Amino acid sequence: MSAEVRTVVNIKAYREALALPGLRSLLLVAVLARVPLTATGVTLTFFVVEDLGRGYGAAGLVGAAITVGAAIGGPLLGRLVDRRGLRPVLVLTGVAEAVFWSTAPMLSYALLLPAAFLAGSLALPIFSVIRQSIAAMVPPARRRPAYALDSMSVELSFMVGPALATVAVTAISARTTLYLVGAGIVAAGAGLWLLNPPVRGAGEPVGPQRKVARREWLTPRMLAVLAASTAATLVLGGTDVAVIAVLRDGGEVGYTGVVLAMWAAASLVGGFAYGAVTRSWSPLVLMAALSVATIPVGLGGSHWWLLCLALIPAGLLCAPTIAATSDEVSRLAPAEARGEAMGLHGSAITIGIAVGAPLAGAVIDASAPAWGFAVTGAIGALVALAVLPVELRRRRAVPAVELAPEPEPEPELAPAA
Repeated sequence: MSAEVRTVVNIKAYREALALPGLRSLLLVAVLARVPLTATGVTLTFFVVEDLGRGYGAAGLVGAAITVGAAIGGPLLGRLVDRRGLRPVLVLTGVAEAVFWSTAPMLSYALLLPAAFLAGSLALPIFSVIRQSIAAMVPPARRRPAYALDSMSVELSFMVGPALATVAVTAISARTTLYLVGAGIVAAGAGLWLLNPPVRGAGEPVGPQRKVARREWLTPRMLAVLAASTAATLVLGGTDVAVIAVLRDGGEVGYTGVVLAMWAAASLVGGFAYGAVTRSWSPLVLMAALSVATIPVGLGGSHWWLLCLALIPAGLLCAPTIAATSDEVSRLAPAEARGEAMGLHGSAITIGIAVGAPLAGAVIDASAPAWGFAVTGAIGALVALAVLPVELRRRRAVPAVELAPEPEPEPELAPAA
């Protein structure tokens, strides 16, 4: 097949996925709903430092409290979605978000810390719910482009949310921005409630669900994918901190936004390519490649443009790795436990980010900025080696036909004149 025809077929995979009923609306709501969520960290940091007069360490503790709460509450909320449906969970978390964000600007630091933990444990589960709904709406054969689009939408949200929060804090105040962020999160929950995307596929059972024992789906393969998810975001969180440290050390901190934008753009390109290819790639392989590509990034730290070039290989693998882990979790979990499984996946991603940033910071403080990339990348590679036996056992067990490239769709015939 010629390159031109293959390109048309690959783009057609996105068209076929977006033609599925409800997917366009779901992805649009996902982008808008995630923007205020991605702005929470920056806004709370400014509030703690400027309005409460605390240091950045104290602000980090508030972020850690939300992260730990979210890691604990995510699987529990997912299990509640499996048992009770989506809308009751959206009402519960929407009320909790409204209470926290309407009172947080008036709390002292001593009260803000436990309140942040409770808010995190009852945080609006937008990330996991969107991925669960994609698994319900999209047939397995078309999930790769759908999850690639979702992963790219996450990149867009992280590009927009923190930037908007910084502008709002600078133009108004951190305290007022907290109210705005809270209003945005509550509005996101309301929009998702109105959309009410399905969490069960058309051919999957609805109504009261049978209880599925965790040992039926929390298999070594599932644990390996969750470990890969944590390792991937640990590498990404460490890279975020190391980029700032390298540029500051070289006296080029003013180019931080440019370098991070280049990194995000490479991730978008990689995500698009991942969704268009006709062959499945193991999330463990993608995570290993991401980790190895991150190790030498610090070598380009002498100039900002060299750092941009060094980040491109790793950037191309960011979105594909997250999309592949989401896809794999959706395939490994039964419909009756998909919400809890996606909650665990969200917790794995959250824990990775929460560990990666301070770990890279500690390494940088003890050595040099370039080691932030090397150490976090090396940890990701070690995790890949640790779960390698699970991947090898799977490849021996799966028939060769399942590992072959996916068949290309038949071209549509034009109607007779």
